[in-house]
Amino acid sequence: MKLKQTVLALVCLGSGTLAVAAPTAYIPLGSGNAVIAVDAANGKIIKRYDGMENPHGLVAAPDGEYLIAGSLKETPIPEGASVDTPNSKLYVIHPEHGHVMAEIPVSGWTHHEAITPDGKYVISTHPTRGGISVVDFVGNKVFKTIKTGPAPNYTVVTKDGKHAYVSNSGNGTISEIDLGSWTVARSLEAGPSPEHLAFSPDEKTLYVANDRAGTVSVVSVKEGKVKTTYTIGKRLHGLDIGDDGKTLFVSSRSDDKLVALDTETGKRRVLMLSPEPYHLDKIPGTGKIYVSSSKAPKIWVVDQNTLTVTGTIQLPAGEGHQIAVIK
Repeated sequence: MKLKQTVLALVCLGSGTLAVAAPTAYIPLGSGNAVIAVDAANGKIIKRYDGMENPHGLVAAPDGEYLIAGSLKETPIPEGASVDTPNSKLYVIHPEHGHVMAEIPVSGWTHHEAITPDGKYVISTHPTRGGISVVDFVGNKVFKTIKTGPAPNYTVVTKDGKHAYVSNSGNGTISEIDLGSWTVARSLEAGPSPEHLAFSPDEKTLYVANDRAGTVSVVSVKEGKVKTTYTIGKRLHGLDIGDDGKTLFVSSRSDDKLVALDTETGKRRVLMLSPEPYHLDKIPGTGKIYVSSSKAPKIWVVDQNTLTVTGTIQLPAGEGHQIAVIK
């Protein structure tokens, strides 16, 4: 059973028209050691989930039944033990019941999470291990680890569930994972220090935020080559495609700005945000972008069309990281 706030229920209004309930955004608080739920209709915090250490990456199961959070916390490996000894964990949260249901041991702290469209497998990037872990979500255990490249950062999965793409910030590449065989099928170009990724709506193009270079690379998935590079600003981080399917939103931490880039014309708009705009995610169907700060416990609510701040969400602690949305 899912949270009532997240079900796509039709609500009858006084005028007789129908409206769809707003989605719920789940935000990991990092050093705040919790995940919160926010009603996207009004920006109010409606629930808090404790019992986690430094949650950073977060995904929701496709049916909205569970959340899976990774941790930036790891314990030292005992002397003489294998380097693959589990020393961190994933947390399985049941939003309706309101608590951590299970903990899954993994090797190395986790940066970001992804999940296959069928909800069977959770993919975690482990920068200090040079690869990803694949968790069998039914069995609650790691069934595969795959070496991708140095410092893997972010993963996106195709809608058909056949491939995943992992950015390797240590060598400027993207690994294509065949999800049928769970092997690296090929290596694609990216820019220097690639981190966050976003697909174009047709999944023919990957947009890549190159953190230290301050650029966004436009990568042809078919050719595996960088076709265009946009210079955005210093220390890029968050990246997502807007509801219109063509506007790319990018945050620059050092320049205190959010850039809206029209991927068809190359034109850009800029919104100054301080301090240090960080992770960002669109809240599908609402026309909103949520942008966190790496230096303050807050979320800016930004209108995608006008590129203006329409509200702020004060976090109870920590800083906002990878947001999961349940409709």
